[in-house]
Amino acid sequence: MAVRRDSAYRRLAESLRGAVFSGKYGEDRPLPTEEQLAAEFGVSRSTVRRAMQDLVAEGAIYRVPGRGTFPLVQQDRYLRQVGSVEDLMALSEDTEAEIISPLEARVDIEAAGRLALDEDRVMSLTLRRLYGVTPFAVTTIVVPVSVGRVLESDPRFTDLGRRSRVTAIGRIEELIPGTIADAEQSISAVAASDSVAEALTCEPGTPILRIDRLYSDVDGRPVELAMSYFDPAHYTYRVRLRYHPG
Repeated sequence: MAVRRDSAYRRLAESLRGAVFSGKYGEDRPLPTEEQLAAEFGVSRSTVRRAMQDLVAEGAIYRVPGRGTFPLVQQDRYLRQVGSVEDLMALSEDTEAEIISPLEARVDIEAAGRLALDEDRVMSLTLRRLYGVTPFAVTTIVVPVSVGRVLESDPRFTDLGRRSRVTAIGRIEELIPGTIADAEQSISAVAASDSVAEALTCEPGTPILRIDRLYSDVDGRPVELAMSYFDPAHYTYRVRLRYHPG
């Protein structure tokens, strides 16, 4: 019985996904209600609810209390599925980075501590990442001075307003092969500060996603700290987890 219910919700989700991506629904054409879908597909409302939850989670639809369920405008939304450090480097394949604060040396005691440095000086830059013309993330990247000196010869990190398809971590790996071994990541929800809101063209105080990543080399030494703020209106983050029974 459980298998049949599982198959039913997956079939329904696939059918609705196809309808959404084909343009059947829009801002003025909401999806049918749970009751209507249950009657149309001959399934229970719990099956409909589970299928809809999957589509909300993957960023295909969103719900507005009192109005209904609507498709997300996919051309303005960036979906990134992450399963490895290589996936993070692949951001350069389909997005652009725009420098809004060029690479420079500065004193940052907190960042230096997170990088486990013996000094308080670091090198940092801030960029925003765009999918087409839509800004969906702003990131401050902090590296040890020794790593920053390697990057500062690249104008893609030093020219204000410069746009390119590059990631700092990917460039570090190119210039210092074998440097990157793993990344530790933390995710939280925060309110957009004035500067972040300006970069993302949203209102200050808007709930946004913060993702911090600390990249380390094969000896466990931190190489880069990246602190990113993502606008959930234009970004979906998906992680695949695998189960290996013992």
